[in-house]
Amino acid sequence: MFKSIFSVMIPLLFAAAGGLFPALAGTLNIALEGLLLAGAFSSLAVYYVTGSVFAAVTAAITAALALSALHAFAVFKLRANLFICALAINLFSSGFCVVFSDKLFRTRGVIVSTAAPGLLKWYFLAGIFMLALSWLAIYKTPFGYRLRACEKNSEALVSLGIKPQNYQTAALLISGFFCGIGGSFLSLNLGAFVPGMSAGNGWIALAVIFLGGRKPLGVLAAAFLFSLAEVFSNYAQGIMSLPADFLLAFPYIITLIAMVIISIFPVRDK
Repeated sequence: MFKSIFSVMIPLLFAAAGGLFPALAGTLNIALEGLLLAGAFSSLAVYYVTGSVFAAVTAAITAALALSALHAFAVFKLRANLFICALAINLFSSGFCVVFSDKLFRTRGVIVSTAAPGLLKWYFLAGIFMLALSWLAIYKTPFGYRLRACEKNSEALVSLGIKPQNYQTAALLISGFFCGIGGSFLSLNLGAFVPGMSAGNGWIALAVIFLGGRKPLGVLAAAFLFSLAEVFSNYAQGIMSLPADFLLAFPYIITLIAMVIISIFPVRDK
């Protein structure tokens, strides 16, 4: 059961950890879903050809970073709307995966490879390590202070000759980096790519960010809570007589209740 919990938790944790940086910078990134999907497809495509996990993860990070860079360029250089661009990234990623799947593998559906062994432990440890690094970067470095100032007092940064857009761009790129790794776990752990296999994890990650009080440790706890609820709902379908639709909705009900509680008793940022 714990193995199932961590399998659900890992892509959610990486997506939420990456989305935490733009959220703190005042540029909430709702393109996490598309970034996860791009990472999942790119990693499996490269792993299918090379058999190298390192090359696959590198490809996933590169694809997600490229989309994040495109997102940042459109928003900060072309003055496009932040959220409309993010939705476009999500739609583009979905179509990109189908088109390249057809060109490379002659299929618009499932791409089957072999699952890479022993990934769960290493991804989980990497996730915890990178979350710890995120905490250090956010709260113990000048970068983190300036990043948070982008949302709270960007005028102070401008008065010091610092461009808030540089830090907001970096935040979007960091979210791409994290989502690329999370997406690679989705496909490499399964040993296949399925269109839409991100399955709403990017959207759930946004709820996890705020459920966790926009703090790294809170994100870890919230991701575990949602994953526990989802695995419980899967197990409960075979042992409980409750309607299946209710059990499938159980993780989202728990998340909704938790969000209401957080809104009543808000967690303050440092």
